[in-house]
Amino acid sequence: MNLELLESFGQNYPEEFDGSLDCISLAVTSAFNKYGTLLAVGCNDGRIVIWDFLTRGIAKIISAHVHPVCSISWTRNGRKLLSASTDNNVCVWDVLSGECDHKYRFPSPILKVQFDPRNDSRFLVCPMRYAAVLVKIGSGHQCLPLDNDGDLNIVASFDRRGKHIYTGNAKGKILVLDVNTLEVVASFRIVVGSSSATAVKSIEFARRGDAFLVNTSDRVIRVYDSKQVVSLGKDGEPEPIQKLQDLVNKTTWKKCCFSGDGEYICAGSARQHALYIWEKSIGNLVKILHGTKGELLLDVVWHPVRPIIASISSGLVSIWAQNQVENWSAFAPDFKELDENVEYEERESEFDIDDEDKSVDLSAEAKQDEEIEVDVTKVEPVAAFCSSDEEMEDDSALQFLPMAPEVEDPEDGWAAHEGNESSVSKENDAGSDDTSSGICSLPKRRKPQNYDVSLPEAPTEETHPLLQNKSNKDKQSISGKKGAGRPKK
Repeated sequence: MNLELLESFGQNYPEEFDGSLDCISLAVTSAFNKYGTLLAVGCNDGRIVIWDFLTRGIAKIISAHVHPVCSISWTRNGRKLLSASTDNNVCVWDVLSGECDHKYRFPSPILKVQFDPRNDSRFLVCPMRYAAVLVKIGSGHQCLPLDNDGDLNIVASFDRRGKHIYTGNAKGKILVLDVNTLEVVASFRIVVGSSSATAVKSIEFARRGDAFLVNTSDRVIRVYDSKQVVSLGKDGEPEPIQKLQDLVNKTTWKKCCFSGDGEYICAGSARQHALYIWEKSIGNLVKILHGTKGELLLDVVWHPVRPIIASISSGLVSIWAQNQVENWSAFAPDFKELDENVEYEERESEFDIDDEDKSVDLSAEAKQDEEIEVDVTKVEPVAAFCSSDEEMEDDSALQFLPMAPEVEDPEDGWAAHEGNESSVSKENDAGSDDTSSGICSLPKRRKPQNYDVSLPEAPTEETHPLLQNKSNKDKQSISGKKGAGRPKK
């Protein structure tokens, strides 16, 4: 859809529930590509389901892991996908072929993975209770330096351009590191009250502008300006632009994100399926979206260019969008919608061949007669897809996935001529090397490059939070079943 034709007036945040996406298996995490045309969803059974977001249909399913997928990240051009699983594996996937290019085995559970926004050859990994790791594909890895207090509960994130890495720990200390040298450029501490510090739960950056938010354990979302933070240097004391919180219910936040234009902030409640939306410039709460009662929220993502939010709870991806109202005046500029019948009074000169009463405006007629040349060959870049340091869009970007047509009644020998993937894969699975049948064989799947990442003194006995929640639910369900049995006689 042409973004220039979208109505840009009115509020730019979703207002109501607009359906759900069922991934067959339970959804855990999700991420949009840069253009918002594809939505990758990581599932509980280890699969990655890629949805075509324009048609709301499944475009591809990648059997990625054996254990649940806990984090997903796209490259800038959308051709690679990074996934982390609760079995401590991190994989780089080719989106078109669905094959794994690189596989990294970590000794401890992985909480988050993120591709460098401007460099596809490196990514960031946040292990549980360990320093964040910067992995350069094919050329080793580096552990990010820690603060002097030695706290190991680290969260980390690239900034918008990939020039700095922001890390935060459980004592409220945030470090800004240079990506290339990993030296500390700036630092500050979030202090609550006079002395007590609060733990940093996540750091998120806006796609546009220099703002970033810090979600802390004191149930307050703080919004900062990254330029101000860097300019103050080490041990600076930057003041947050906004402090956002739920003063009534004292809600703890599961996941926070910016809107595509960076003007709104959305936060999902950790207690229920509720989304709070604030306006960043003023800091006022503009909307609360309520999902089904009793459900717990797992993830929230905002569409990169449109006022659409995708939230995950109870294994379903819920879509929140604006209420679409038909605007007939867009088709006929002089069309006027009436709420009720109005008695029409015709003008004196309405049906005259020549209007005697009209004022003669020669300049207006002259303007109408001017010929304006319209250039129909030049392609203007869409401003929403280009950053401020870019002039044109990326021609190599992958916006859509090709779909093979489904043939209901195939003719005899159709697979031989068309190279039907399903029949060929069955032949390959059976281990048949007989080429006399006439079926052209597909190229063999290439083996991924495996790497064992060694982290000294990493906590190997830790359990991933996703698995901890699952075990707690199982215990509750078992105890509930025991109590709800037939009374003994």
